[in-house]
Amino acid sequence: MDKAKHKTVRRTRRHIGIRKRVEGLPTRPRLSVYKSLNHMYAQVIDDLAGKTIASASTRDGELKLDKTGNSDAAAAVGALLAKRAKAAGISTVAFDRGGFKFHGRVKALADAARKEGLKF
Repeated sequence: MDKAKHKTVRRTRRHIGIRKRVEGLPTRPRLSVYKSLNHMYAQVIDDLAGKTIASASTRDGELKLDKTGNSDAAAAVGALLAKRAKAAGISTVAFDRGGFKFHGRVKALADAARKEGLKF
C-alpha cells in the first residue's frame, strides 16, 4: 500500500472511532470538519434528522480570501460558521475533527468558532 492511500485509510479508521462517540442531537448538533489540501469545510449537522443546519467553507463567496489552504483561512471559516450557527439558534455543538489531528488548520477553525461564541 502506498503512503498516500495508507494515510487515507488510517484517517478513515480514526474518523469511524470518533463517530462512535460523537453524535449530533437537535439540542447539541455535531460540528464536522473536513480539510483538503487547498480548502477547509465545516458544517453543523443534526444527525437524528439528517439535516445540515449551517455550513461554511473557504470556497464560500462571502469570504474574500487570497489563500485558502492556511490557518488564517481556516479561522475565517470557523468564525463564519459560528455566526451562521448562532443565527440558526445553535450555541452548543459536539466537535467532530473528522479523523484529523487537532492541530494546525483544524485547531485554528475550532478556536475561531469558540471565540465567536460557539461552545464545545
